[in-house]
Amino acid sequence: MIKVSPSILSGNFAALGEQLEKIEQAGATMLHIDVMDGHFVPNISFGTPIMKCIRNSFKGCFDVHLMISHPLSYIDDFVKSGADLITFHLESESNAVETINKIKNAGIKPGISIKPGTPAHVVEPYISDIDLILVMTVEPGFGGQKFMDDMLPKIEYIRKLIDKSGRDIMLQVDGGINQDTAIKCCKAGADVLVAGSYIFNSDDYEKAVHSLLNIQL
Repeated sequence: MIKVSPSILSGNFAALGEQLEKIEQAGATMLHIDVMDGHFVPNISFGTPIMKCIRNSFKGCFDVHLMISHPLSYIDDFVKSGADLITFHLESESNAVETINKIKNAGIKPGISIKPGTPAHVVEPYISDIDLILVMTVEPGFGGQKFMDDMLPKIEYIRKLIDKSGRDIMLQVDGGINQDTAIKCCKAGADVLVAGSYIFNSDDYEKAVHSLLNIQL
């Protein structure tokens, strides 16, 4: 089953609460929260104060994506602010095993992410301990970028790893997702679609969300 995780990076922060309520009504069960520190990626987005403000506007899963250099140092803060799932980058400076264990010990789900230039095989050692793998299909840091088709073999490779493990691990893609690129990703094995501009810039949230949820392969 395909899941959609709209990225609030593309939202209108002056009306975000209202937008999130509409998106949830449209059928989105996850909300992608892109946290950037201006160091790991060349942009600064938002942190826990925003999460606390919108927690009551969206009852589904808070899917927190930490694009920061030292995720281990901030796990507690994001858990307290309502995170249900925390994904961090294997390219970050924090120890991956320690970070995964801290997330799990907090009682929420851990995820790992890799940038476009990182080979797919680096996720394999962590398969037994995670609930989500995020493949970036653009360079992280800014919304509205063009989808990178050469990431599709990476998605296929990781799908095979997940299937071989026998574990129920979500395979998420993030970057340049619309109805056309979503079909490519789902055919390659993705089952969670992060979409920002495609949804928030749409005149009809319900139509945009449903176009992703109801992809025919």
